[in-house]
Amino acid sequence: MAKRPVFIPLAKSDHLVKEVLVDFEWSPGFAPIQKKKNVAALHAAAERRNLSPLLEISTKSEELLGQRLSAFSLKVETDIGEISLEAAFQGSKVFQKGGPFTDIYGRDARGAKKDPRIKESGRLIGFNYFGQEWPLVPKTAFYDWLYLSALSPHKEYLKKLFAYKGFTDIEFNPNKSINCQARTCALLVSLLKLEALDDALRSQKDFIDMVSSDSFKKEHSAELRQGNLGL
Repeated sequence: MAKRPVFIPLAKSDHLVKEVLVDFEWSPGFAPIQKKKNVAALHAAAERRNLSPLLEISTKSEELLGQRLSAFSLKVETDIGEISLEAAFQGSKVFQKGGPFTDIYGRDARGAKKDPRIKESGRLIGFNYFGQEWPLVPKTAFYDWLYLSALSPHKEYLKKLFAYKGFTDIEFNPNKSINCQARTCALLVSLLKLEALDDALRSQKDFIDMVSSDSFKKEHSAELRQGNLGL
């Protein structure tokens, strides 16, 4: 058995995203077909708890919309042109022993994530994105801001997401990671329903003020505060 979260957009100004952990039968293996089996098993278990319909947000999604919303598929507009969202995130990391490694901005998503300096440069201490510094707290703020900024021009199209009760990412293990594209997608839906996305993205301060309270409303928030998880 395994546990994975379902992220539910609440569209409440004081609580934007709810996380529900769901138990399901895990199929081991790294082949794409095994991962798709796990998505189906997770969604079936969630449906038995009235959490349906769900959209998997990853390259393993059966739906094209879910694949397109994967962070590995998204691009962000920058001063140097369009770059991979994953490259923007990884290349902006600042560590005790170096960074930001801005040459990563030119990589594709997989190349950016596998750059050895990400693992070899000591403790993560913040982010620097084209001169704009982002703190580690709120825990997911910089990742959320990048993701939402990439999708902001497509607000009308993204109202298709209103049809879903929640969102999943089969690759996300809350015991090992913090940032999750499914959670950020739920955040996006909440902000769209509140008609607050543009206000949230108006400035760094506005964004942090709007989403900071939700960064710790997770079942694994105690672990996050203890610094036991990676980014």
